Amino acid sequence: MHNREVSLIPLGGVGEIGKNMWAVEYEGEILVLDAGVMFPDDEMLGVDLVIPDISYLLDNASRVQAIVLSHGHEDHIGALPYVLKQLAVPVYGTRLTLGLVQAKLEEHDLLRGTELIEVMAGDRIRIGAFDVEFIHVNHSVADVVNIAIHTPLGAVIYATDFKIDHTPIDGRVIDIGRFAALGSEGVLCLLSDSTNAERPGYTLSERTVGDSLMQAFAESTGRIVVATFASNIHRIQQVFDAAFHHNRKVCVVGRSMVNNVTIASELGYLTIPEGLLIPIDQLESHRPEEVVVLSTGSQGEPMAALTRMATGEHRSIDIRPGDTVIISAHPIPGNERYIGRTIDMLFRKGAEVIYQQISGMHVSGHASQEELKMMLNLTRPKYFIPIHGEYRMLYTHSKIAQRVGVPANNIVIPDIGDRIVLTADSIRKTGRVESGVVLVDGLGVGDVGNVVLRDRQQLAKDGIFVAVLALDPRTGEVVAGPEIISRGFVYMKESESLIEEARDKIRQLVAARSNGSPPDWSAIRNQTRDVLSRFLYERTKRRPIVLPVLMEAED
Repeated sequence: MHNREVSLIPLGGVGEIGKNMWAVEYEGEILVLDAGVMFPDDEMLGVDLVIPDISYLLDNASRVQAIVLSHGHEDHIGALPYVLKQLAVPVYGTRLTLGLVQAKLEEHDLLRGTELIEVMAGDRIRIGAFDVEFIHVNHSVADVVNIAIHTPLGAVIYATDFKIDHTPIDGRVIDIGRFAALGSEGVLCLLSDSTNAERPGYTLSERTVGDSLMQAFAESTGRIVVATFASNIHRIQQVFDAAFHHNRKVCVVGRSMVNNVTIASELGYLTIPEGLLIPIDQLESHRPEEVVVLSTGSQGEPMAALTRMATGEHRSIDIRPGDTVIISAHPIPGNERYIGRTIDMLFRKGAEVIYQQISGMHVSGHASQEELKMMLNLTRPKYFIPIHGEYRMLYTHSKIAQRVGVPANNIVIPDIGDRIVLTADSIRKTGRVESGVVLVDGLGVGDVGNVVLRDRQQLAKDGIFVAVLALDPRTGEVVAGPEIISRGFVYMKESESLIEEARDKIRQLVAARSNGSPPDWSAIRNQTRDVLSRFLYERTKRRPIVLPVLMEAED
């Protein structure tokens, strides 16, 4: 083995929720694990998605062998189209994962040029210098695997997004035996999911949601709307089962929900009885107690189907008194306000809304503390790296590992960009690689940076103040203007004296500089900006973006 070491580099997914991506270096080659997105926070005005900075991978493109996917959630596959536009490598994943990826690549016109290689849980394959094994686990989407990379020093296990569910919907329980066998063979390092590291006990089985859905369907006398994650195939199956049991038809709405139901049913991951689904244009021809609407929008997203129903903007479905709306999802951190607003609007429309965590309409797909301990005890790793979570979650998980016997010196809490080097007798951080975030805004990828965001925040907070004037190109004197345009700063009619004073300031500045010779355009522009900024702050205690526009007066 080259230098007898393995390097692990997180390019996302640590110290945050989302954009999971790791680079594993071994024998001079690189294997990429996952390529996820994160959704923007409130400060990222206008930004659609946040993806990992892959500069390090592009700088070492000839060494990158493949991207290996653990499962089909957006925070693990969402960045793939943006990565593959710059990095042409094969992509490995299970059948459902690749089905979801295919739809995504088709949208970006990348499907024909990308090699997709299907794997199954239990497979062990060679990818360049890497000996890679796929192990079945339970989560909130089907066909999920954890990944073991075998080396002469022992296995490195990437145990992202798992829970231990003894009664899963598809009957396929987590492969506890394989994790135990790996523990006996010798695990060099375990990287393990920290999302629920703060939650004591065990995560409930997905099957408990089915019981709650059955009860809610039995008690509802009107139309039922269920909003959940479009990728939660097991939850969707339970909605279909409950609808079938209660003689209700199902109408699927929301683009991602329609796409995922189509893909999962075609691949055999959803069982849909004949005649259960109805198109949206047949919804009104059935009595309310005969239908279920399965919808996107469980996170209160402004453009999602449920939100548009709540605001009355959906072209086909309006919420009415007597409807029961079930929000079968837990808020992603940061989305609580959007969800709260949607729930308020649903109540105003007269619907009965079932959303509280105590309703039993959602269970997590992530392991709680006792399951995390079990994973540690099964694999008995020499070294441990908590992954997939905000810093407090990673820290809490590191303490759990210490309690089950992993020495504190053998644990590293990673930051994005850290190079973590494993040898037979050490784990250490050895510098950093270029890393961070790339912002996707419309068709632009990476063209919105900190400066643009800061300008957007300033525009949102204090507005813009534009001063337009024409100067004589020979003498530098004001020929026309200054004209003032203000947006989001002050109402022009009510601030005439302020506007007139600003005009006087500009005239005085230009007059003091004009000496009968051609003007210094750059100096006048900069001085005008400085003088106006100071004046407006003194008068209003606000800092709008000040934009002087100077033009040459024509003869």
